[in-house]
Amino acid sequence: MMTISPSLISPDLSLADIPLEETLSLGVMASGSGSNFAVLAAAIAKKQLNARIPVLIYNNPDAKVKEKADHYNIPAVFLDHRQFKPREELDRAIVETFQEYGVKWVIMAGWMRIVTPVLLDAFPDRVINIHPSLLPSFKGVRAVEQALAAGVKVTGCTVHIARAEVDSGPILMQAVVPILPDDTAASLHERIQVQEHRIFPVAIALAAKLGL
Repeated sequence: MMTISPSLISPDLSLADIPLEETLSLGVMASGSGSNFAVLAAAIAKKQLNARIPVLIYNNPDAKVKEKADHYNIPAVFLDHRQFKPREELDRAIVETFQEYGVKWVIMAGWMRIVTPVLLDAFPDRVINIHPSLLPSFKGVRAVEQALAAGVKVTGCTVHIARAEVDSGPILMQAVVPILPDDTAASLHERIQVQEHRIFPVAIALAAKLGL
C-alpha cells in the first residue's frame, strides 16, 4: 500500500516564527473561488497574521470570492477586465483603487490576469503572487495539467515576488506535493491547494520581515 509522504516546505517556518511589529495593509486581487483570500482573512481574524485587508479587487462578476469578502466585512471592488484595453488601463484602475484604500502590499490570490509594470512600479517589490507549481517549472496557465503531462513525480506551489515576466521573481516559499499514479488534475490541484493555504500567509509575513 502506498503512503503519502508529508509535503516538504522550504523555508520551514510558521507565522509564530515571523512576528510583525507593523500591521500590513494588504490589497488582494482574486478571480475565482477565493480560497486563498479566505485563508488570509481568517489568519488576520485569528490574530495570527498582523495585517488588515482594506479592499478586495475581483474581475469576474460570478467570482465566489465576493461572498467571502462579504463574510469578513471587507469592501470588494469589481473591475471588469473586459472594459479595459490595453492591460495597462486595468492596472491603472487597480493602482488608483489600492491607493484610495491605503494599500501597501498587493497580493495576487488567484488573479488570472497578466499584470504590467503600471502595477509593479506603483508597488515596487511589494506585489506577491502564488502559483500552483514549483517555479521555475510549469509557468503560466494550467500548471497542474502541465505537471501531469510532463510525467514528473513531484510538483507543488510557490509564493514569489512578482515581476513583469509571467510567474517569475524572487521566490519566498515553496511546498512540494507528490504526484500519485492515479492523480487527476482535480485531485492533484486539491492537494496543492492544501499546501497553498499553509504557506501563503507565512510567505507574506516573511516578505514583510525581510523588507522586500
